[in-house]
Amino acid sequence: MKPRWRDELAVEYAGLSEKLERLLPCLEVPLHLPWIDAINTLKRERGAVVMAHSYQSPEIFHGVADVTGDSLALAQAAADCDAGIVVLAGVHFMAESAKILAPHVKVLIPDPLAGCSLADSITAADVRMLRARHPGAPVVTYVNTSAEVKAESDACCTSANAVQVVEAMGADKVIFLPDRYLGAHVASQTSVQLVLWDGRCEVHETFTAAEARHARERFDARLVAHPECPPEVLAEADFVGSTSAMGAWLEREQPERVALITECSMADNLRLRFPATEFIKPCNLCPHMKRITLQNIHACLRDLGPEVTVPDEVAARARRALERMLAVGRGERV
Repeated sequence: MKPRWRDELAVEYAGLSEKLERLLPCLEVPLHLPWIDAINTLKRERGAVVMAHSYQSPEIFHGVADVTGDSLALAQAAADCDAGIVVLAGVHFMAESAKILAPHVKVLIPDPLAGCSLADSITAADVRMLRARHPGAPVVTYVNTSAEVKAESDACCTSANAVQVVEAMGADKVIFLPDRYLGAHVASQTSVQLVLWDGRCEVHETFTAAEARHARERFDARLVAHPECPPEVLAEADFVGSTSAMGAWLEREQPERVALITECSMADNLRLRFPATEFIKPCNLCPHMKRITLQNIHACLRDLGPEVTVPDEVAARARRALERMLAVGRGERV
């Protein structure tokens, strides 16, 4: 049954409403509150937690999430999780990673078709082929990959700790997969020779240097770009960094005006932390992240599905790669 409005919600969620009205058209908020309330009720009944990536829409990120953050933060939270049920409000590889790191937890994803162009760009067979071509070179794999690809890897990384993971391999040459642009950025910061794959993020690869220059010249904005963007975009930026590093940079610099060259909801969710900063949004929406809605989070908790599973043998090998990433931690440069 569809959750319905009741007048008590206006009082119970007054603080959240005020917050969301700063991020969303105010007329949307009363439409979201019955779903938020129903989800919170189901979370309590199920003993569940909702983990939401920073690219989720504000009504999810601020309204129902118990844990929020970038891929590394969610992986760390999954590894430490003591809940019986996790709903991963993100894309499929994130839910797989949560299951691998917390095999005792029932991991649910609201829409199993929430995928990732990077994860789709490479297979386990591709990794085995690259190992054959470059014998002895360790494989560092971005977390934006399937469990099967992680299982073929020596270590995983996120954009927050990619340089540190690569250098922790102790090798002169490393196979780095699958994001070509992130790989090129990492290569510019280390003396390790990187063998790259031609994977790309469909959100970040579409940004252009002309858009970045327009944001600077038209709005007098500082530019902050994610390293999955093309090199010519990164060359225009005042700062290049991961999702979490962007927040750290904003904390330190406190710019009057900034353009975040990344997924659109990132700016929405940072605006509350930095009310004195005006956010210019030359951003793109991730179609996969936006498959996650309040409605299918509610259905997921109601029906306890779809559930994410990973074969034991694949999970065991992938877990070693993910745990190596967690051991390196968040050694990012801000």
